[in-house]
Amino acid sequence: MKAHTKETQATMTPEKSLQFLKEGNQRFQNNLKAHRNLLEQVNDTSEGQFPFATILSCIDSRVSAELIFDQGLGDIFSVRIAGNFVNQDILGSMEFGCKLAGTKLIVVLGHTSCGAIKGACDNAELGNLTAMLAKIKPAVNAVTEPKDKSLRNSKNLDFVDHVAEKNVLLTIDRIVAESDVLAEMQKNGEVKIVGAMYDINSGEVKFLD
Repeated sequence: MKAHTKETQATMTPEKSLQFLKEGNQRFQNNLKAHRNLLEQVNDTSEGQFPFATILSCIDSRVSAELIFDQGLGDIFSVRIAGNFVNQDILGSMEFGCKLAGTKLIVVLGHTSCGAIKGACDNAELGNLTAMLAKIKPAVNAVTEPKDKSLRNSKNLDFVDHVAEKNVLLTIDRIVAESDVLAEMQKNGEVKIVGAMYDINSGEVKFLD
């Protein structure tokens, strides 16, 4: 499989880009990687890159977007931060990826048993981590069940995963609300913004579309 070129990127639509990722994750689950010469892709992308998707994911070592979607060099922009939330810098990076570099799809990718989500559920405090986890608290508060405070913590993995999914959806809302550039591109059908959850036990990505 070759690296994307300006010509192949131009053929990608938001729907086709999403299908590429779904097919890549299926290959990953089946341990059937697409044949790639990565060193050849290094050479092919040395003078330019033409990725088709921008993926915001957690820093979790088990959730490498390139691996779980079976993509090669030059295929995706990978934005990573613990808890996969957005701030001004990340929004700017996404605007660059879509408006200037031509990606047709934004994926906000959460995952099960997320450590950042667990920290937010437990009200963890540690240096700069305290302020970072505060950005995830709206998702914790938005999940109303269970009401029993003794069950609203990291020991309840169902609760943690529900918060992680809610965090993905709230992050998408923030992208549209805080980036006029991306909101307009989505309105015009130039880009699609979707959420997804990665299961660390099975390797499956479940899209929330």
